[in-house]
Amino acid sequence: MRPERRRTSTALLAVAALTGGLLLTSPQSASAANLITNPGFETAGTGDMPACWSKSGWGDNDFTFETTTDAHSGDSAMKVTLTRRADGDRKALITESAACAPLVTEGKQYDLSLWYKTTTPDANITLFRHDTTAGWQYWTDLKTLDLAADWTQAGVRTPEIPPGTDQITWGVSVYGTGSATTDDYVMEQVADPIPDPECTGTAEECANGRWDVLPVQNPVRSMHSVVLHNGKVLLIAGSGNDPEMFEAGTFTSAVYDPSDGTYTIVPTPKDMFCAGHVQLQDGRVLVMSGNKGYPSADGTLGYQGYKDSYIFDPETETYTKTNDMNDGHWYPSATILGNGDVISFGGLKEDSTGAVSAELWSDAQQKWLPTWQVNQTWSFWGLYPSMILMQDGRLFYSGSHVFGNNIPGTGSAIYDYDANTITQVPGLQNKDERDQSASVLLPPAQDQKVLTLGGGNIDSNPEANRLTDVIDLKDPNPAYVAGPPIPQGTVDFGAGPVPQTGDQGKMYLSAVLLPDGKVLETGGALHNRANPVFETSLYDPATGTFDPVATDPEARGYHSSAFLLPDGRVMTTGDNPGNGSWNHNVSVYTPPYLLRGDRPAITSLIDTEWTYGDTQRITVDRPIAKAELIRPAAVTHSSDPNQRFVDLPLTVDGNTVDLNVTSNPNLAPPGWYMLFAVDAAGVPSVAKWVHLQGPQALSATDASAHVHDFAGDLSGKVTKPGKKRASQKVPPTISGCDRHYGSANICVPTVFPPDVKKTTASRCEWLAANDYGRLKVNGKDDPLLLDPNGNGTACDKKDVKRR
Repeated sequence: MRPERRRTSTALLAVAALTGGLLLTSPQSASAANLITNPGFETAGTGDMPACWSKSGWGDNDFTFETTTDAHSGDSAMKVTLTRRADGDRKALITESAACAPLVTEGKQYDLSLWYKTTTPDANITLFRHDTTAGWQYWTDLKTLDLAADWTQAGVRTPEIPPGTDQITWGVSVYGTGSATTDDYVMEQVADPIPDPECTGTAEECANGRWDVLPVQNPVRSMHSVVLHNGKVLLIAGSGNDPEMFEAGTFTSAVYDPSDGTYTIVPTPKDMFCAGHVQLQDGRVLVMSGNKGYPSADGTLGYQGYKDSYIFDPETETYTKTNDMNDGHWYPSATILGNGDVISFGGLKEDSTGAVSAELWSDAQQKWLPTWQVNQTWSFWGLYPSMILMQDGRLFYSGSHVFGNNIPGTGSAIYDYDANTITQVPGLQNKDERDQSASVLLPPAQDQKVLTLGGGNIDSNPEANRLTDVIDLKDPNPAYVAGPPIPQGTVDFGAGPVPQTGDQGKMYLSAVLLPDGKVLETGGALHNRANPVFETSLYDPATGTFDPVATDPEARGYHSSAFLLPDGRVMTTGDNPGNGSWNHNVSVYTPPYLLRGDRPAITSLIDTEWTYGDTQRITVDRPIAKAELIRPAAVTHSSDPNQRFVDLPLTVDGNTVDLNVTSNPNLAPPGWYMLFAVDAAGVPSVAKWVHLQGPQALSATDASAHVHDFAGDLSGKVTKPGKKRASQKVPPTISGCDRHYGSANICVPTVFPPDVKKTTASRCEWLAANDYGRLKVNGKDDPLLLDPNGNGTACDKKDVKRR
């Protein structure tokens, strides 16, 4: 079994729709005014379509549009039929014109409803919007229509109208063979809810949130954090970047329980330090590779990755070995695909060279497939390359990675597994200074926009940057555009925090998707494992702006993690500066939305087992504005390519809400998700856990019915598979550390920051300011001139005097 771009069966989705679908017959509205012109197709137009209605669609298919007398009311209805389909869809839409398209107001929501009959389960209510700058563009699919032989009413509520939008159009798209007949369209503005103005904290807290350092420290040196579907957190350390622990065979993990603040130490069979990990569709955690060996003292051998792989079971809190990967992969990527398989790239092999083989975990066979069964380009993607699943099954390499320079070319690319091609994507700023930047698929996943933030380069060790870049993968030929700079905070050069100046930014930062649709970015450092930056802000995808908020009081640089808890707070752990120390303190951020009075509550959930294309009903204790699924974190080294926020369009009847689940498994890969209900003030409920899957649908070969024609006209350089090879040559100093000094736990930078002179005194002064302590010189070589007196100890008093 291999990843395929098209993998959802239209016939099997029909079964899901019949068994799982719930349609409200009277969606709540707050205005009697129908905003649609010619809602029942009764007024003829100048051509072969009724007035204010137009034909639309894309792809290779045979179709007809017909104004039929088989109407729900009056004399006319619209029938759209596909008799043959290879890809794409056909839809009847409200005409995109000033006279016909309904006017809308930014920030408002609208209830849409229609009457329909269908002979295909492959029909959606589809929404377009008019951007006052960019013009008309696809917005989102709102609802999958159930099969219906008789006239049935369907309703759905739009998300909040985005900034810059003045009109919308909508209609029904048909993307499978069969027909959809529709009539009596209604669009009504939702009444403004009355948000609760109560503030439950100080004025400062209500504006910027609050950080609390927990009283109990993290007992392990964890650099991998996975939020489990039982609400607990798996914290993986392995040897914790401690060679003494490695030599002793002492490898650790811990499970943290936020409900009571306790930690449970978990026996860990292998050194999972700098492994890859991803949550499988059943909620278990696949952990791949890890540390086979630390660099040699003479600097001739770097880190090595082993082939071993394990699965962690949240129920038993134990690890079980799987079959081996084909190569070692220290620092690999890990991306779950729409069929539940996992694909992995990059990292270091057992001999410390770069791994060029792609690895594929088959969910059906529960094993890693042999290399010959996996499409290969023999490309070296680097370490922890951020590979984000797109809505059509391709992978977007965002340019975020770990250690040194980016890949050759533009530094960003789209990988098409089926075609086995890599197409470069332009626009990423300073592509060779995005080392340990962060990348996220912005809320909602349906928008297909990716944000990258910050970064540096441990090889050249410049000051980390403030750069952000945003790319819209819905564009036919997408390219990054510059976003707003990351706000500046303070930086600690060793004598206490001082304000950042100039272009100083940060690497090692974390980015976390929040249930109100914003992104929390926090933590970071200015240089290679040195100079922590204290700054936290909220990025709003709707406005493309940052809002500085309260700052984590703890340093969070290399080997730190930040992740969303099911109660809506954010937890941060770790920090491992170059002197080898470790920050065991744990911080928790309470966002402003949790200080705005009572939270909405999901009072009932009919089913926790969800299928693609479902309509799932919940009840809430008061009105909500939106609901979404957020995939729980599996984060390390600023990287969590599987993090995503999937919008659930609503059909609302008082406190009863139907949630319309995407029919595209590439938008929401199978697995456990946190379900949040959010009110008009942005206050979220505590999450309920739901399990999204569709094993029958996922075993089919054609899911293109649920895929839109995004990024379909790429103009970048295309690379096809290269010649088969064993590996990519990688220098032993790839981690940016000169191993001639100290233990493997110590990272004396191969290149000091630019303001440090190339003298013994200046370098030793910098090491002292960063608490490196006494450093042994390994062997006779002294490339950084830290031991001019040759006594085997760097930076002692005589060394500093002599130089």
